[in-house]
Parts: sequence; structure tokens; C-alpha cells
Amino acid sequence: MNYRLILLLFFVSAIISCQKDSNDDLPLEPSGSVDNVNDNGTDSQKIGTPCENGLAGKYPCKGYDLLAHIELSLFAAEEGNDSWGWTDPTNDKEYVLMGLDNGTAFLDISDPISPILIGKLPTSTEASPWRDIKVFDNHAYIVSEAADHGVQVFDLTRLRQANAPESFTADRVLRTIPTAHNMVVNPESGFGYVVGTNRNDEFVGGVHFLDLNDPQTIRFVGGYGGAGYSHDAQVVNYKGPDQDYFGKEIFIGSNETKLVVIDVTDKQNPKTIAETSYQNTQYVHQGWFDKTQSFFIVGDELDELNSGGKTRTLVFDLNDLDNPMLHHTYYGPTNAIDHNGYVLRDLFYLANYSAGIRVIDISGLADKNMEEIGFFDTFPEHNSTTFNGAWNVYPFFESGVIAISDINRGLFLIKKSL
Repeated sequence: MNYRLILLLFFVSAIISCQKDSNDDLPLEPSGSVDNVNDNGTDSQKIGTPCENGLAGKYPCKGYDLLAHIELSLFAAEEGNDSWGWTDPTNDKEYVLMGLDNGTAFLDISDPISPILIGKLPTSTEASPWRDIKVFDNHAYIVSEAADHGVQVFDLTRLRQANAPESFTADRVLRTIPTAHNMVVNPESGFGYVVGTNRNDEFVGGVHFLDLNDPQTIRFVGGYGGAGYSHDAQVVNYKGPDQDYFGKEIFIGSNETKLVVIDVTDKQNPKTIAETSYQNTQYVHQGWFDKTQSFFIVGDELDELNSGGKTRTLVFDLNDLDNPMLHHTYYGPTNAIDHNGYVLRDLFYLANYSAGIRVIDISGLADKNMEEIGFFDTFPEHNSTTFNGAWNVYPFFESGVIAISDINRGLFLIKKSL
């Protein structure tokens, strides 16, 4: 049985199952698109599911409407994980890249009410709960903790001519780095940073450097293990307030027990600038700069689980990169575990596992003011300390559409309520 026939069977199954549910579980058309229905059960008017009285269908919400929801069954997968986005520079068409336990799905969301599954790139070896995707120069770079997976390279311009739904093959697989937890890209320098690698490799699980500026001749140009294992990171061409490092390429690593600041400008001679931690460190997981590059917002993935309490987010003052200081500790309204968070202008978008995504106003960050202004909960069962629900949020589409990849329920597309 070929891949397209398998997908078609999933489409038909999804149609039957979704017809039994309310309009928040959106029926799937055989073409691979998603269609919403109105309250009268007809499709004469394509609409999303508005957030009204604290709910969008069965999903708790505040200030964000549900546009579409695609179940994991459409992707022929058991679990979701990471997600990222790509905008085609020729026509501004937006695509979601959805990480799955057994591969990566590509969806055209130019009509976010009716996203279309263009196809799927299977894992290069075996299934794994961990997959991560980043995009640079119209190419996707995909890593996994699956054994001998390597870095899959996929030319996203192939989506323009694909016969949906298509079973894709990678353009290349870089075997230099056989396994990794995450892939970081600095779009200004064109370098990729592969982290969460084998702790027994030459960089003891630290960061590996890839020159991505020519996708046909991607070069491994070294790495760095001097600060230990890196779970996740952000890398920027630094434009913040510390003039000693202005214009340098700076790696901010979430390294399990500490936050590290590394100068990676010279790939042959990277240098640790500073390391810092905080009280009740459990697992320094992931973080993101604010728009001024003065503050770095960090999540600890295991503190809620191991110590209890509300979701904790830590903000470090990086006005002096040599001397990071804990600036503020923010506590959310639930006990859920925090995962990946990203900043867009004055908002911090946090994938908060069983509490869905939380949208936090950080315009007053310098004055230690953070305020949750909205949320969309993709896991309505509870807000407890379990690894269910929202793994990642991608808030960077120009259209304002926000993609949420959910471990248990697949892909959600939402947008700020009018």
C-alpha cells in the first residue's frame, strides 16, 4: 500500500470521526484541507471558532480565536513535538512545518481556516518523541534524537510544485552529527548551531557549528564544549547595550544547570563570556532575548514538577554580558510545566504544556512588569504538571496566525480576536 493511499484512508477516517464532534474538532476534507462549519452545521460561510465566554468550542481561551485544528491522525503519527514556519518569498504564502514522532509535515496555511497538508518527510531512521526544525534560506534543517538520524536538509521551494499529499525525501542528510536534540539558526550570519548532541562526542554534547550559507555545500566548521552540554540556545548578532560585544555573534545557551553566554564570532576560537544560575535550578531548558537584547527570558522545565508551585519564568539582566544578573521572576496563573517561549516585539509567547500557550505582555520588563494578556489552552483536561499539550508555539507569521504544535492533538492555528 503506497503512502498516498494510506493518507487518503486517514482523511476518510478523520471525516467520519469529526462528523460526530462539535465544530471545534474540524472535519477534514479528502483534499487534505480543513474546513470549519458554522453553528447551523453548514459550510456556506467559512469561519473559525471564536473565543466566546472563555471557550473556543471546548478549548479554554482568552483573546485568541481558533482558526483550524488538525488531528494527529491526518499526519499518520502518534505524537507531535516541535514546529516552525516558512514564508515563500515569491508570493508570501505561509507554511507550517510540524514535527512528529515519525517525521515532519508541511502545511500550506495561506488560507488558515482551511490549511492544506502538502506532504510529509519521514524520519531518516526511526521514530522519536524529539524532533526539532529550523529554517534558513528557503531550506528546513531537521534534527532528532533518533539513532543515527543526522540533519535532514529539505528545500522548501519544492512545496510550490508538490502534488499534495506527497511523501517527500530529504535533499541531503548530514551524517556528521548523528543525533541531536535541537537545531538553532542565526539568520543574520547564516550559521547553524546543533545542540543536545551525544555527550560522548568531541564536544561533550555541546554545540556543533554548521555554515549554511550555501545549502549545496554545507560545511561543518567546528564546535564548542567548554561550557558543557547545551540543551537549547539562541544565537544573535549582538546589538544590545554592552558595547564590549556589539556586533559580535553571541550564543546564549540553556545548559541544564546553568545559563551560558559564549562568543562564537570566531568559530575556531569560541570563548565563554559568563555562566550563571539561580535558586532552585532544576533544568535550564530554553530562553529568548527581549527586543532590546537587554534581558533574556528563561524557562526551567522541571521546577514545577519537582518542587511544585506556579509556572516560573526567570528574566536575566544582560546589560553586561560578563555579569548576568537575575532581574525578575514571573509566576503564571497555573501549575503547568513551561516549555518553549519566544518574543515578538512586546509579547512573550510561551508554550506551557497542559496550560496551552500563554501570551505575556513584557513591555514593562525593565520595571519588572509582566502581565498575561491572553491564552489558548489546547489541553483542556487539566493544567497539572504533566508532559501533555503545547510543545511549541510559532508566532512569527506576518499574517498574525499563530501555530501551536500539541503533543496529543496535533496542530492548532489561532489568531488574536478582533
